[in-house]
Parts: sequence; structure tokens; C-alpha cells
Amino acid sequence: MDLFLQKLSTFGNALPGDITQGLIWGIMAIGVFITYKILDFADLTVDGTLGLGGVTAVVLITNGVPVPVAMLIAFLAGCMAGLCTALLNTMLGIPGILAGILTQLALYSVYLDINGKANAPVSVDKFPLVISSRYVTAGNEAGDIIRTVGTALIFVVVIIAVLYWFFGTEYGMAIRANGCNSAMSKAEGINTKRTTIIALVLSNGMVGLAGALLAQYQGFADVNMGRGAIVIGLAAVIIGMVLGEVILRKHFNFIGRLSFTALGAIVYFVVLRIVMLIGLSTDNTKMFSAIIVALFLAVPYLQKTSKTSFAKAGRRSLAAISQESENLTSALKNSVTAGNKEGK
Repeated sequence: MDLFLQKLSTFGNALPGDITQGLIWGIMAIGVFITYKILDFADLTVDGTLGLGGVTAVVLITNGVPVPVAMLIAFLAGCMAGLCTALLNTMLGIPGILAGILTQLALYSVYLDINGKANAPVSVDKFPLVISSRYVTAGNEAGDIIRTVGTALIFVVVIIAVLYWFFGTEYGMAIRANGCNSAMSKAEGINTKRTTIIALVLSNGMVGLAGALLAQYQGFADVNMGRGAIVIGLAAVIIGMVLGEVILRKHFNFIGRLSFTALGAIVYFVVLRIVMLIGLSTDNTKMFSAIIVALFLAVPYLQKTSKTSFAKAGRRSLAAISQESENLTSALKNSVTAGNKEGK
């Protein structure tokens, strides 16, 4: 009992940090949502873009650049990474998944060129960082915790509002149409190459911004900080979509999808914390992430299969009943006809 209460207390103390981290990764997941769900583009650039955004922000901040300006430049650096992937795909005809891998590989060297080494520390004691994990650990005042979680939440809300507005514009609708049916969009006069470029630039800009926030939150940027980011992003998107379908059902609109993507990231980190407390080794977190993604990816398919199976069974039952009715009607008609002949 004492062990359970101890773990419960540990979970409660870690929850604000998990929520904050989930919100930061939720911004990255929203970037993945743009390419994966809206554009239907398998973009693996994000593994490199997250680190690029982080190291760009840290190097600029430590060299005296104001934090907001450094974060804006980190966003633009992410946009440039997305532009590289988009140009490889649209102008050179390289398949999307390979274009993302090539850009991701190049960004590893770009990171080292920017920083000169694998790790770039930044301290909240020396610089006025927007967010820091120091304020959501056990022992901090409630005001510091609320302020830290609220800062991350404000970023998410503003980003969702801006993206909701953008995807209601002509360009945004063109991107959504391109993702639904590229051939039909081209036939309707939409420049599919341009929409692909805009979507990838915007998506990786979000990831670069998330990297800048994450580096400030954890107090450093690392060349490997984005490794496996696409898995976490997909986990957040899939978890969010499944939860949204279950909770909102027919009212699950576009702004709901964006919001539940961020919520999916929070759920992911909370569940990961629970598994850690149960006793799973930290060495197995990547495997656990892959299992989460696989399970939630399978849910829509299994639901569809189940509904299809029930529908087929229902149609077979109706067909059997209809056939039996026809047979019975035919038998009755034959009996009536035979009786009339015998009466005559």
C-alpha cells in the first residue's frame, strides 16, 4: 500500500511536467498532422527539423538575441528544412519519403555546423527563457507551475487558431483538396506542386518552433533530440483521432482534429509516465512508442472491419429471409393452383 501511495505521489508530482511536455510535442504533432492527415504526405524531415529548431534557438539566445526573435528564426529555419524536402519532391521527382530522409540526413550536419558540437546548453538562470522544466518539478509554487503549463497551452491555442483560419482560406482549402485527391485538384486548376510546398514549409515550421520550445524547456539542444520524433508525432495524431471520433463522433470537425492532436500528445506522455511507474525500463521507451502507434493505427481498421463484417452478415440474413419468403410465396401459389385444378 505504501509503495502504491508513493508511486501515486510521484505520478502527481510529474503530471504538470508531462502535460507541459505533451503540449510542446503537441505543436510538433500538429506539424505532422498537416503532412500526414491533410496533405497525405509521409514526411520524415521532422526528425531533423526538431533538432534544427532547438539548436538555432539556443545558439541565438546564448549569443544575445532576444528569445522571441530567436524562436521566430527557429520557425523560419524549420520552414527552410520543409522547403528543401518539398523541392526535392516536386522539382526533382524524388518520392516524398526519400526526400524527407535525405533532408533529415543533411540536417544532422547542418546542426553540427551551427553549433560545432553535439550538445548546446542554455540556462534559465542566465537567459529569460519562455519556458523551463525547472518550474514544474516537485516543490515549486503553484503559481510557477500554472504559469509554465499556461505558457505552453497559450502557444498551442494560438497555433490552432491561426491554422484554423489559414486552412479556411483559398490556399488552405487548396492544400486540403490536394491531400484528398491530387488528380482531381490538378484537373480543377490547383497548382499541386505549390500547395505541397506550402504545406511542407508550414509543417516543418511548426516542428522547428516546437524544437525551440523543447530546447528551452529541457535546458539544452542535442543533435539526437529529434530521433524518433516522427513516431511520437504519429502516436499523438492517431491517439487524438481515435479519441476525437469516440468523444465527438459526428461533431468531430477540423478544429477538433487540431485540438485532439495536441491532446493526443498529452495522453501519450501521461501513459508513458504510468508505464514507467509500473516498472518499464527507460531503455524500452522507443519500443513502447512503436507499440502505441501500431495499436492506435490498428483501431480504425479493426472498427471498419467489424462494421463491414456486421453489415455483410446483415445483408446475408436479409437475402436469406427474402429468398425464404419467395420460396414460401411460390409454394403457396403452386398449392392454390393445384387446388383449383382438382376442384375443376
